[in-house]
Amino acid sequence: MSARPRAAWPLVAVFTAGYLAAYLLPTVVGRLSAGLGLSPAAAGLVGSTLLLSSATAGFTLASQVERHGPRRLARLGLLLAITGYGAAALTTLVPLVVAGAIVGGLGSGTATAVAAAGIAAQRDPHRASTLGLLSVSATAGALYLTIPHLGGGHATPLAAIAVVAALVWPAAGRLPGAYGAASRPVEATGADLPHRRSGTVLAATMLCWSLAQNALWGVSGRIGLTQAGLSEVTVGLVFAVALGAGLLGVLGAGALGARLGRAVPIGAGTAVIACCIVASSSAHGLVSFASGEILWNVFYPVVLSYLIGLSASLDPRGRWAVLAGSASSLGVACGPVTGSLLSQYAGYRVMGLVLCALLLLIAAPMAAVALHTAGRPLVPGSIRRRGGAPAAVVAGRAGASSALLPQIGVPEQEVAEIPIGSRARRRRKVLAS
Repeated sequence: MSARPRAAWPLVAVFTAGYLAAYLLPTVVGRLSAGLGLSPAAAGLVGSTLLLSSATAGFTLASQVERHGPRRLARLGLLLAITGYGAAALTTLVPLVVAGAIVGGLGSGTATAVAAAGIAAQRDPHRASTLGLLSVSATAGALYLTIPHLGGGHATPLAAIAVVAALVWPAAGRLPGAYGAASRPVEATGADLPHRRSGTVLAATMLCWSLAQNALWGVSGRIGLTQAGLSEVTVGLVFAVALGAGLLGVLGAGALGARLGRAVPIGAGTAVIACCIVASSSAHGLVSFASGEILWNVFYPVVLSYLIGLSASLDPRGRWAVLAGSASSLGVACGPVTGSLLSQYAGYRVMGLVLCALLLLIAAPMAAVALHTAGRPLVPGSIRRRGGAPAAVVAGRAGASSALLPQIGVPEQEVAEIPIGSRARRRRKVLAS
């Protein structure tokens, strides 16, 4: 696949369909509680079951995307999403709703795995993830504005996810049969996972990071309705504005690119998010609730885009991208029930303080992984490692111009292989004879 945005649109569409269920989690959980008479904890458990199903699909398919082909898996995932969410929307029997949510979650996880592997195959994974986050944020924002006007009950948000999956179905046919012809240069694509230690730390911290985000996201609707005293229409409007502000954050992340590396946006951004969570969970009115939610949603997709790009950079075959994404989905799955239990037994404010402490605790190891594995500066000895003997000779010459030498702190440049055509080989043979 080409790294150009116009060629990556099928991948962006599949990314949107896979992530949409998590973005609509507050209204799904809230409508399950109100429409089916479930307690907040029970509704949160259903939401967690849906997302746990999605994470299970991601872990299962971590190394299977290349084998089965992204086009085939994307179609399978979208079909499961259409069937599962559509069936759950058409019934009021709780067991059938749960079963439909599980099937739909498997479809979302399959689509997300295909998208994660495709992003890792791009020449610029961060740019591809930014496009995907822009698309899913815009789609979710439009739905948050629309759903409150389409009647109550649990059917509307679930049906919306199914409809989006159906609309994305034609785009799945435009995916390649395999990501093996990726345009990003690959230095080593052995069977073993590269960067095992860094990848494991990243996956574990992404699980905790996503759990904290979605513990609040899963109960944000109830905070707005009960603690802040807002109507459902007003809460939906706040969510839509927050997701719109998230679009600005994603655009800012795309414009910033790699200028600050990945460690600063991930570490500092996570610390800012922790403060926003405390502000949102302590809200008692429209201004405080909207401020916390909007600021939080500005920084959340920024950090997420860098995390997706970092996981994709660990393995060009996309295995760490899928594994870390699935760990994130597992955290997303545990988020609603964690938020529901914490808020039920300790209150919203204490819940926010606990989640803030968790985020501050994991910010350092996440930033450390970004420093260790991405954007490594040239240091003494790297000339021999990358430049070979000729570069070492040039560097060792007395009076050599400093402009010819790599400077400490300058990012390493990718090594491009230049194929030699048959005409050039024939010319060498003639000269040799």
